[in-house]
Amino acid sequence: MSKKGKRISQALLFIILFGIVSLFSDMTHEGASSIRGAYLSLLGASAGTIGFVSGLGELVGYSLRYVFGKITDKTKSYWPMTIIGYVLDVIAVPLLALVGEHGWILACGLLIIQRIGKAIKKPAKDTIMSFAASQEGVGKSFGLQEVLDQIGAFLGPVLLYLIMLFKTDGSTYQIYSTCFAFLAIPGAITLILLIVTRAKFPNPEKFEPEPKVEPKFKMKAEFIYYIIGISLFAFGFIDYSLIIMHVSNNFTNLASGLSETSSLINSGSIPLLYAGAMLVDAIAALLFGLLYDKKGVKALVLSTIISAPFAFFIFGSNNITMLLIGIVLWGIGMGAQESILKAAVTNMVPKNSRATGYGIFECSFGLFWFLGSWLLGVLYDVSLTTLIIISIGSQLAAIPFYIASNKKHQEVSNGQIR
Repeated sequence: MSKKGKRISQALLFIILFGIVSLFSDMTHEGASSIRGAYLSLLGASAGTIGFVSGLGELVGYSLRYVFGKITDKTKSYWPMTIIGYVLDVIAVPLLALVGEHGWILACGLLIIQRIGKAIKKPAKDTIMSFAASQEGVGKSFGLQEVLDQIGAFLGPVLLYLIMLFKTDGSTYQIYSTCFAFLAIPGAITLILLIVTRAKFPNPEKFEPEPKVEPKFKMKAEFIYYIIGISLFAFGFIDYSLIIMHVSNNFTNLASGLSETSSLINSGSIPLLYAGAMLVDAIAALLFGLLYDKKGVKALVLSTIISAPFAFFIFGSNNITMLLIGIVLWGIGMGAQESILKAAVTNMVPKNSRATGYGIFECSFGLFWFLGSWLLGVLYDVSLTTLIIISIGSQLAAIPFYIASNKKHQEVSNGQIR
């Protein structure tokens, strides 16, 4: 086998191993996400508090990614930052089992810590992945990792569904706390596999050859257009917590049993609905990731056009078929977001500044997702029609900026070739 072939093989092995780490990590925190709101309510938190803490967690988690991205680039401590972030991320979740029956304040604090852990690890993790992805195709690599991610995001809620199914004794609080306690198992596996991967690949930056000239990172036009595009997309991309609240209010009727949809969707099956969305996410990530390597920005435009109307199908009627179509489209949007959007950053930001680039990307995306979810949450009680229009319009408005960014990138590439 040639040296090059061996290097590519090792890069793919690293991507798969790191993807399996993400699988168990997502199993832990996405499992928690499927029951988080109901648990906080059970502990005594009001709806307003739950909404505020959820939004604050996302805002803190995303805004700090720029800071930790800068720190990672400055120190080149890719693995230490990744490991510290993972430890906080996966340990905070099972600790929710120990907060007590009225411990909503402590539970909210743990959720904020979990999001901070994610902020610490994300720029470093994506940068490490980008080094190996440069050998295997960025779309394919991030798509493959997202597949493994979302298998975990699928299995987590399914695990909790099974626990709820078989644990029939005890109070509701005891059932929920048991669910969080069981999430310590995939959390522990995450950390063990992370250490194994670190031992096998101590210097993943060697996957990507060092450039002859180390360019300094600048906010060039192609990157600025791209950030505007992903910010518009994020603004219109509704958070799942609002979707599941809508489902709970309109598609379940456990008290009277009169709803024709109550046999298909009830409070016990809600985690499965989220699991199904994660499964669609996984498939879409791989398909659009592979398409990105072949067609570039066209794959990003296509995925946006396909997924953008999800709000119409979910919020436009109380028809179960329309709802399921909408959730499938939402899952496609999530899959594209986690594969293509990250892959594009790898092509635009130089190696020595990539964690900063990912930090800016994550910070912008998270800030506008928070603002959009906040506005759309307010509009939910005012006008569903306005909510639908703004959601779809904002996502579609991102497309011209994707195209402009790609055009600028091609101009730069052609200039280098000449």
